[in-house]
Amino acid sequence: MISPKTFRYSLEAGVATIVLDRPDRLNALTFAIYEELRDTFAALDAEEGVRVVVITGEGRAFCSGGDVEDIIGELFSRDMKGMLAFTRVTGALIENIRKLRRPVVAAVNGTAVGAGAVIALACDLRVASEKAKFGFIFPRVGLSGADMGAAYLLPRVVGLGRASELLFLGDVIDAQEALRIGLVNRVVPHDACMTQAKEIAAKLAAGPAFAHGVTKQMLESEHGMTLSAAIEAEAQAQAICMMHPDFRAAYDAWKAGRK
Repeated sequence: MISPKTFRYSLEAGVATIVLDRPDRLNALTFAIYEELRDTFAALDAEEGVRVVVITGEGRAFCSGGDVEDIIGELFSRDMKGMLAFTRVTGALIENIRKLRRPVVAAVNGTAVGAGAVIALACDLRVASEKAKFGFIFPRVGLSGADMGAAYLLPRVVGLGRASELLFLGDVIDAQEALRIGLVNRVVPHDACMTQAKEIAAKLAAGPAFAHGVTKQMLESEHGMTLSAAIEAEAQAQAICMMHPDFRAAYDAWKAGRK
C-alpha cells in the first residue's frame, strides 16, 4: 500500500493524487522527497486500482526545485561519486514518470522551476494556473540546462529552437507564454487549476486503461523509430488491444446504445 511520508497521497475513483506539501519552502525537494517520489512512481505501475495520476503542489508553488539549504549546501561535501549518486536519483524520478503506464496529469498551480519544471515536463498533460511560471533555471546556478532528461524531453514538446533558448538562458516564462510555445496544454483561472486537472483525470480514468497504457508506451517507444518501424509497431500494438476485453465491451455497449 502506497503511504508516503514526505508528501500527500490519495486514491479515489481510479485517480491517484500526489500533493507536494512544503508550502513554506515553495514545495522544494529534499533528498528524501526525491527518493520517495522515485519509488512511488515505480510502485504505481503495480497498483491495479490506479488508472491515472495527478500531481500538484500545496500553496502558491508547484515545485521550486531542489532545496537550496537541504540539498545544494550538502552537495558541496560530496565527491564526484556522491554527486553522481544524487543526479542519478533525480533522473530516475523522471524516468519512472515516463515509464509508468498510466497517464500523468500535472496541475501546475504556481511556480515550477528547476526540477519542478522537469517534473511537470515529464507528465503527459499539463494544466497551468494563470499564475504559473516555468523556468529551467539550471544555468543560473552554474549547471547544465541538460538535467534530469530536460534536453531529451523539452525539444519533443516545444521544438529544438525554443528548448535551446530555455535551457541555455534559464529564463522564467509565464503561463501564457508556456501555452503559446506548447509547454502546457491549457491555462485556466487559478482557482480552477486542480478542478480542471481532476476533470481530465476523471475522463481518462473512465476510459480504456489498457489502451491508454499502450498509447503511452508507443509515444515513448516510437521516438527513435523510422516511420515503417513505427507503423508496424502500432499494427502489433493495436492487434493486442483488439484482443483485450475492453474492445469487445466498447462494441457491445455501442450495439446496446449505452456508454
